[in-house]
Amino acid sequence: MRPLLTLVLGIIGLMLASWCFAGVDHPSLVTDPSLITLINTTGDDVFATTDLTSLLDPTGNGTQHYGPYTSMSTDSGTCGNDWANDTFDRHFTVRKNPDGTFLVVEQFKDGSFVTPAADSPPVNPSPGGCQTSPVTQGIVNAGVTGSLDGYFIIPLGTGEMQTSKDPSCVAGSPSTPCTTTGFINSHFTPCYPFTCMVTTFFFHYSAGDQTLIQHEWKNASLDRGGNHGDIRSTNVP
Repeated sequence: MRPLLTLVLGIIGLMLASWCFAGVDHPSLVTDPSLITLINTTGDDVFATTDLTSLLDPTGNGTQHYGPYTSMSTDSGTCGNDWANDTFDRHFTVRKNPDGTFLVVEQFKDGSFVTPAADSPPVNPSPGGCQTSPVTQGIVNAGVTGSLDGYFIIPLGTGEMQTSKDPSCVAGSPSTPCTTTGFINSHFTPCYPFTCMVTTFFFHYSAGDQTLIQHEWKNASLDRGGNHGDIRSTNVP
């Protein structure tokens, strides 16, 4: 869902909300190695779908949970096209770190997708069709359905302060559609380049059979193994 993200994640699947993310490799913000260890222990899909309140802070005193917020979005693939329409619930878990900074984990739970997207091209490149080639290697037919889950790891830089604990996704505006940008910038001081970035992400799409030649796609940052598989109806010669 790229429309809600202007981060330089050219391959990210979910279009989640355009905002201040500037990239994923700035040296001042990286995913805490202990968090990577925790994800390795639980597994990506479990981490994406479990209650993180006590998992991120066993004392239960340093975390806040927000959501679920039902959301819809078109979904972009590696070829740049939107390939599916998605529906999912957003959950945000906020942890205050010992040094006073904050960590935000956004989870995408109970998700589903259906092809094509509202703005897909007539011949719809598959989501993983360009992950190993500049031109599409696969096509996904209309009417393919499936499930999805995923997460963003968003460490907030020094100087970012929490300004609201409003239970709405967009603080002070409960009727505003939920986006990553809307939550971060309304609950914390607005982000600027390199103060808020998605440093780690993972999304898992599963479509079952449906006469597909590939029916599992993982869209992930390099520290989660990178992209793998596809949701593909036919190969492109």
